[in-house]
Amino acid sequence: MEQKRIVILGAGESGVGAAMLAKKQGFEVFVSDMAEIAENYKSQLQSMQVAFEEGRHSEADILNADEVIKSPGIPPTAPLIQALKTRGIPVISEIEFAKRYTKARTVCITGSNGKSTTTMLTYHILKNGGLHVGLAGNIGKSFAAQVATADFDWYVLEISSFMLDDMYQFRADISLLLNITPDHLDRYDYKMENYVRSKMRILQNQTEDDVFIYCADDEEITRALAGMTIRPKTYAFSIRHQVPQGAYLENNELFININQQEPFTMSISELALQGKHNIHNSMASGIVAKVIELRNESIRESMGNFKNIPHRLEHVARISGIDFVNDSKATNVNSTWYALESMNSDVVLIMGGVDKGNDYQMLKDLVQSKVKAIVCLGKDNKRIHEAFEDDVEVIVNTFSAFEAVQIAYHLAKKGDTVLLSPACASFDLFKNYEDRGNQFKLAVKEL
Repeated sequence: MEQKRIVILGAGESGVGAAMLAKKQGFEVFVSDMAEIAENYKSQLQSMQVAFEEGRHSEADILNADEVIKSPGIPPTAPLIQALKTRGIPVISEIEFAKRYTKARTVCITGSNGKSTTTMLTYHILKNGGLHVGLAGNIGKSFAAQVATADFDWYVLEISSFMLDDMYQFRADISLLLNITPDHLDRYDYKMENYVRSKMRILQNQTEDDVFIYCADDEEITRALAGMTIRPKTYAFSIRHQVPQGAYLENNELFININQQEPFTMSISELALQGKHNIHNSMASGIVAKVIELRNESIRESMGNFKNIPHRLEHVARISGIDFVNDSKATNVNSTWYALESMNSDVVLIMGGVDKGNDYQMLKDLVQSKVKAIVCLGKDNKRIHEAFEDDVEVIVNTFSAFEAVQIAYHLAKKGDTVLLSPACASFDLFKNYEDRGNQFKLAVKEL
C-alpha cells in the first residue's frame, strides 16, 4: 500500500507537533510555511528528517497531499485552501489529527474570553487532584507533540473558534463554553451568527456519555442552545440565579451541585482569581473537577492557590504609589471590559493596535466612571478617539511601549492604576501580545 502523504501548512508549535506525530505514524510528511521558520522549529524538523520549505507555498508539493493539517491562523478563504477543497483534499486542524491517536480523555474549553485562565486553572485543579494530565491546544506545548511523546490519561485543551472550524470527527469528553462576545468577526464575514455557529461546534459529536458545561448568564449561548438538540449531560453556571445542576452564587458563597455528590462550597473571597468574570471561570473549572469526582478539599485548595497566566491582569509593579497592570492578552473589547470591571481605582488606560472591527460602545460606561486618560498605542488610533472623545479629557497617541508607559506615568497620580488592556491585536507594532506585554513590563522597570 502506498504511504499516505500528509502536508502541514505552518511550522509553528502546532505544525511541528503535527509533523512529529505524523512521522511517528509512518506517514510521508511535508511542512510548508509562507514565513520564515523559527530556528528552534527548523532544527526540530531537521532532526526528524522532515522535508520542509519556508517563505513560500509550492502548490505542486501541496496539492498532491492525501490530507492537509493547517495552522489555525490561515483563513479558510485563502486561495490555497480553496484549491485543496476543490480537489476534495481534507483540510483539518492539528487537534483533530492528534485526537485520532490517543485514548486519553479530553476537557475542551472555548469562549471569547477567559479561555486561557480557565484552561490553566482546570489543569491546575486536575493535576493537584492526582490525575496524569497534559495541557495543550492554544496554550503550552502542541497536543500532537504530546500525543507522540507522552502518555497522559487526560488533556485539558484550550480551543479557539479557528480550531473548531477545522474539526470534524473530533469529540470532547467534557466540553466547556464560557461566553460568546464579538471577536474575530473579520474572519466570519462580520456576521455574529457565523461566529456563534463556530463556537457551538464544541458540542459536535458529543454523546449521552459526555458532558457539556456552559454559562447560563450569556445571552448568545442560551439563545443558540434553545434551537439545538443537546445530547451530552449538561451543567450550567450562573452568578445571577440558582441552577439545579451546576454552579451558582449565594451570599458570596460559590455552590456546586453535581448529581448525588456532596455539594462543594467556597467563599468567593478565598478564590485566587478575583473579579466578577473570574467567578465564572472558577465555577466552570470547579464543575469539571466535580464531574471527574475529585475531592472537595483538593478542589478548594487548588482554587485558592492558583497563579494566573502572564499578560492577563498581571501586576507588574507599584511605583510612586501607582500600580502598573499588564493585560496585553486582552485582544478584544470584551477582555478590556472585564479588566476595567475588576479595577477599584482611577485608571490610565493604554489601548489600541489592530482593530478587528471593534465596537467600543460596551466600554463607554466603564470608561466614563473609571478612566481618567487614554494612551493610544498603535499606528491608527482614529476609531478610539472617535469612540471616547466625549468620555475622557485626555487621549494621547504613542507609537512604542516605552513612550506609552512614560506618558501614562505622568498622567497618573498616587493611588491610580496604569492598565495596559489594548482591546486590539498587536501586529501593527509588535510580534504578538506576549511581545507587547514584555515590552510594557520592560518599560515599567525602566521608570
